Amino acid sequence: MDTSKLVITAEITPNPNTLKFNINRELATGGSMNFPDREKAKGALLPETLFGIDNVLGVMVGRDFVTVTKNPSSGWSDLAEPIIAKLRELVESGKTLLPPQGPADPLKSVAPGAEMGEIERKIREILDNEIRPAVAMDGGDIIFYGYDNGVVTLHLQGSCSSCPSSVLTLKMGVENRLKQLIPEVREVVQV
Repeated sequence: MDTSKLVITAEITPNPNTLKFNINRELATGGSMNFPDREKAKGALLPETLFGIDNVLGVMVGRDFVTVTKNPSSGWSDLAEPIIAKLRELVESGKTLLPPQGPADPLKSVAPGAEMGEIERKIREILDNEIRPAVAMDGGDIIFYGYDNGVVTLHLQGSCSSCPSSVLTLKMGVENRLKQLIPEVREVVQV
């Protein structure tokens, strides 16, 4: 456990309804964990507690940050401080904040006998080394679901899931980069 002073800072994201709370502690070691609603947070102390704050609609936990999405009709001036206070209380408690992590990405657990093709390997490498780190800086994540006949299927999480610029990110950013490096890619779609 990091013994330095706990520091939590709020950072704006491209999505006006989402803030990224940076924490100088490791929270999710095996990749991001997305909790798009209260039901999915059951049994996970950190997101379940944050959903107890009025107007919290979504929580994503990254390696060292928590992204919180609010109800568009509420203001951050009323929510940021209670969220930071809850995060501080939870992190300092020493309790288990998240359930044991399975792979966040379906391709990290390829079924026995199943092989990932060369194109899928290239896509994963580009996503993991270039795109996911950039998206994480904005409080989001991109999960690779598959590749079939030139079409890459992805899922945007955290601040990216409902961001006004998510289509731009997906088409102009991710799709263009993948097409540039992998000629077989024709299109990127979101699930």
